[in-house]
Amino acid sequence: MSPGKIRNQIEFKVYGKYALFSDPITRIGGEKLSYPIPTYQALKGITESVYWKPSILWQIDEVCIMNPIRMESKNIRPISYEKPQNTLSIYTYLADPAYLVRAHFVPNPHRTEPDLIADGQNEHKHHNIAQRMVQRGGRRDIFLGTRECQGYVEVCNFDEEMKRSYYADRGEIDFGVMFHGFDYPDETGRNMLAVRFWRPQMIKGVITFCAPQECTMRQDVRPMRAKAFGGKYSNFTGLNEESLLQEIFLMQQQEEEGAVHGLDAETL
Repeated sequence: MSPGKIRNQIEFKVYGKYALFSDPITRIGGEKLSYPIPTYQALKGITESVYWKPSILWQIDEVCIMNPIRMESKNIRPISYEKPQNTLSIYTYLADPAYLVRAHFVPNPHRTEPDLIADGQNEHKHHNIAQRMVQRGGRRDIFLGTRECQGYVEVCNFDEEMKRSYYADRGEIDFGVMFHGFDYPDETGRNMLAVRFWRPQMIKGVITFCAPQECTMRQDVRPMRAKAFGGKYSNFTGLNEESLLQEIFLMQQQEEEGAVHGLDAETL
């Protein structure tokens, strides 16, 4: 069931020539096989490449699989750090992937630094900047699962374009147990890195993700501490980055002129 329209939600289309959402089981021998669909963690990483701050947490709501799921194997020579010559591996990629993504953000409750708390509470500002970053294709390079798979982001109308999905009239498909994502310390408040799994189902081309806290299959990996930002640390500038000042100025102008800020939709 669709989670409905959320007030600070963004929508975008991401596509590329190839994608590789690696199944962890296949990486033991050095060869990689892609999952048939993108993982929650991969889509979260793509969304964070569009726009991210440590004071907010992105949550992926839905993804629509637009093109047929096709695999293509390639011979790869990854760099060998043990032998003088490179080794030969076979990587299996997804060919011609295209996805519609819906995501929204919430303030990060596990960031207790004063400047991060204040920054995370400005929902209006973050939402407007995130929408502009979607229009510009993201703030950072987009990768579909791995660095050699370049991706591209553009604006979309999720409800309209999902009707053109290859799977729009193909009922329900179950993908079994799959990797969902990682639990990082700055997102959970625990000094522990953990991994989550779930059972995705695609209904008429759309996969609705469960929230990370709703995943029942979880395993601790190793102790880890959250990266520190703000305060005495000089690696955080809030929304005062030079590249964002113009965005903030434009937003303030729109407010003064009585423009709609885009946060008029409530959760249904």
